[in-house]
Amino acid sequence: MMDMRRRRAALFVVLILPCLKSLAEDDTDCLKAFRESVTDSSNYLASWNFSHRSSNYLCNFVGVTCWNTQENKVLALKLPRAGLSGRFPSGLNKCSSMQTLDLSQNELGGTIPDDICSQLPYATILDLSDNHFTGSIPSNLQDCMYLNVLHLQHNQLSGFLPSGIGNLPRLREVDVSDNMLSGSIPSTYSNIAVALFKNNSELCGHPLSKSCSSGPNVGVIVGASVAVGAILACASAFGIWWLMLHAKKRDKTLLNDEYMWVKRIRPHRSAYVSLFEKPIRRLKLGDLMAATADFNRENIIGSGRTGTIYKAFLSDGSMLAVKRLSQTSLTDKQFATEINTLGKLRHSNIVPLLGYCCAGSEKFLVYKHMVNGSLGDCLHEMPEKNKPNWPTRLKIGVGAARGFAWLHHSCNPRIIHSNISGNSILLDEDYDPRITDAGLAQLLESADANLSSFANAEFHNNGYVPPELSRSVVSTVKGDVYSFGVVLLELVTGQRASDVCAGSEFKGNLAEWVAFLSKYDRLDEAVDMSLKGRGNDDELDQFLKIASSCVLSATKDRPTMYEVYRSLRAIEQKLSLTDNNELPHMSNMRATISGDEFFF
Repeated sequence: MMDMRRRRAALFVVLILPCLKSLAEDDTDCLKAFRESVTDSSNYLASWNFSHRSSNYLCNFVGVTCWNTQENKVLALKLPRAGLSGRFPSGLNKCSSMQTLDLSQNELGGTIPDDICSQLPYATILDLSDNHFTGSIPSNLQDCMYLNVLHLQHNQLSGFLPSGIGNLPRLREVDVSDNMLSGSIPSTYSNIAVALFKNNSELCGHPLSKSCSSGPNVGVIVGASVAVGAILACASAFGIWWLMLHAKKRDKTLLNDEYMWVKRIRPHRSAYVSLFEKPIRRLKLGDLMAATADFNRENIIGSGRTGTIYKAFLSDGSMLAVKRLSQTSLTDKQFATEINTLGKLRHSNIVPLLGYCCAGSEKFLVYKHMVNGSLGDCLHEMPEKNKPNWPTRLKIGVGAARGFAWLHHSCNPRIIHSNISGNSILLDEDYDPRITDAGLAQLLESADANLSSFANAEFHNNGYVPPELSRSVVSTVKGDVYSFGVVLLELVTGQRASDVCAGSEFKGNLAEWVAFLSKYDRLDEAVDMSLKGRGNDDELDQFLKIASSCVLSATKDRPTMYEVYRSLRAIEQKLSLTDNNELPHMSNMRATISGDEFFF
């Protein structure tokens, strides 16, 4: 009898306790506290009903995006224009994995809490713009180490701009315009555009035209000189001259501080760029600096998880793309060893990596320039009339699938991209797709092992993040398949990956929307209306079903990248659009690169 009780107790521990733990770890308490702490006069949060609990009921709340549709873990809370009022909401510290908080265009006020980074340790996007927040900007925002975007514009914030925020390693955008800030703009914000500081009457310094140096009051000087005579007048004149001279020097210094890191690499201008193929002429770092106008922000053509890309106009009229890499702990020798391996990757659907250069702590990669930019820009930033038609979109999907299948199945060992999005697929002059950053994300992660995939993912494009990443920090081939499936959904639906708003019945990311429509047998509603009725409806449906299979929640149910490529190519063949860039048969697949191994 005793043995039976022990066995039952053991069974309880093994089977029941994990379930209770899972329930305890959901974010119900977080959203409950949030709702109770704000005034919802317009009843915008009416769908937040906590009485019918299930494994994913929070995911159906308006404004809530979950890591995946199978568990109540909040990835993003987006409530712009929700009519909320009161002070900064409480309870956010109980949403342990939340990365995006958007409370813009509400009526919230009071101060921004000093411990906001303790409440949201993994925050990547923080948007509190267009509210009534007062007080100073918390200096502790410098502890939000994963912050990509900070929007605080259109509030009543006062005081100085904390310098530490500008040092955040992943910060790409900060907007503090239309507040009551004062003092000098710290040099750590040198890469921020002028417009993002405007309408702060007491704010001064670069990049604003208003200098923080102030000369003496001329009227006072003249009055004093009349009173005390010619000697004091001469002294005052000399003082004015001296101050103006040094004010000009300070202004010049402020201008030179626009890119402190550029100043640091100037002594390395003569360093050669290591090229993987025999060049017509040798390139130096100084050539890249001249070609990018000293890495002027006007030449930025993209930025993301692995770094910032600049267009480079060489003196012979040719163009390159130069990537300034995110900071890494790799030594120059380690970096050269691993980049030399990546430089040997050659495939018709991979952006050629032409070379690299090290300059102190800064590291640069040189790529062939792709004239038609990224797929993301092509689909979502172009005027409607200039967006690609269906045959072009199909060609892009097939070519990109071919490239990813080659990385997964032809390279030995296989290469997991782990950062697939619309921005990681570039388009050449013929709109042929070229994959960029192949192997780069894993290289940087392996060098900085303390940064997990969870914390290092491209959160700004969270619609691409596979759901299993909330439970595991390991990048996988099936995670790549999920992210690429979202890209395919973008091609066939015309929607953005991260935000879909279908009236009052759905708000969420693209993969969740497609799953929602599939559940109610309405999948055909997802297809881009501009593509329908042109004789390709059957192929569009096939394409959509292939994409949908890639974003299934269970990794085992997703196809391999090779199967995705073969299925897409079958559609291409049906339309007689096929080319000769067939992958070799699976049994014959081997890497066409040299080198012993990848150091991932």
